[in-house]
Amino acid sequence: MNDMAEKKTVRVHNKSDKPDNVIKKENDIYMECESLEEQLPRFLRGYFAYLKGNVLPMTRLAYLHDVRFFMQYLIDETDLTEAKTTKDIKLSDLNKVKAVDVNLFIDYCRKYKVVDEKVVTYYTNDNKSLARKKSSVSVLFKYLYRDEMVDKNITDGFDPIRVPKPGEREIKALQDDEVMIMLDAVTTGQGLTEKERSFWEKTKKRDKAILIIFLTYGLRLSELQQLNISSFQWGRGEFKIYRKRGKESIMPLNNSVTAVVHDYLDNERKPDSEVEDEHKDALFLSLQGKRMTERQIRELVKKYTSIALNTSRKGGYSPHKLRATAATSLIGRGNSIFDVAALLDHEQVTTTQLYARQKINVKRDLVKGMEWEEERKE
Repeated sequence: MNDMAEKKTVRVHNKSDKPDNVIKKENDIYMECESLEEQLPRFLRGYFAYLKGNVLPMTRLAYLHDVRFFMQYLIDETDLTEAKTTKDIKLSDLNKVKAVDVNLFIDYCRKYKVVDEKVVTYYTNDNKSLARKKSSVSVLFKYLYRDEMVDKNITDGFDPIRVPKPGEREIKALQDDEVMIMLDAVTTGQGLTEKERSFWEKTKKRDKAILIIFLTYGLRLSELQQLNISSFQWGRGEFKIYRKRGKESIMPLNNSVTAVVHDYLDNERKPDSEVEDEHKDALFLSLQGKRMTERQIRELVKKYTSIALNTSRKGGYSPHKLRATAATSLIGRGNSIFDVAALLDHEQVTTTQLYARQKINVKRDLVKGMEWEEERKE
């Protein structure tokens, strides 16, 4: 069967009040999960059903990726199975797995290489990623033991992976003066290379609207990427977003956001006549007239934040750091952490409290008032 015969057109028959692009993205995750399940043994159907009913879609997807990777590891790196594919692994093979084997797998994941015909690629995982892989495998073996499919609960013997507690993490965020440098860059093109400026001339209003929305609301990358023109109710002064748990949230518009979005829509965005039907409602379009991808938005943010930080493009911040910037700026202006938690959709206010500890500008102002050496010389 050739590639053309294998490809099928996917249509979304949407009777909900969610936009088609949000439904399509949810369906894409669902289809990818089903594809991964097809590559795993049939006796794991109960495990698949557990994930589907108990974890968020993106978590389910991550767990399935991890479990498939673990199964492939058993084939490639151990003598615990004679299977040639992950789908062919037997329950008796998993019954041979001991805690030490899983510990060796987690250690393997710290740094491993993948070799194809032309390229050798090295992959590394930090402790947070390793902890998730351990969790994925733990849930798998707990399920197998609970349903009496393996003889022992080996998860008690898994080595602990120390992930820094929230309070130990340094919150990375732009300071207010760096935000102003970034906004100057997107407004004037200052700090861009000659090649970057040629693209900036065509996208500066779009780029500025993206940065202002990130800075004002602390949106997650997926929330901004999914924004539509129809998301905005200008008469009511609000717009709607869809959170990671599928719930709707109404966000109020302020003057700055209203101005930059209107400026982009009225003076830069391609007219509908030049946009494919699938992308007509998308708020932020690429130069090709398609909805911007998360990767494109991420690279855009890294570019402008790198100018603010006076570092390389690779050293720029991710959109999540702009979420942190919004949080620290709001708290630094004296806003309640409970209100900020509601705006940012934090499930626990303790998450928001982390940003309250990062009042860098407050510390700087305090230190400026303690210039002992200057006072001594007066």
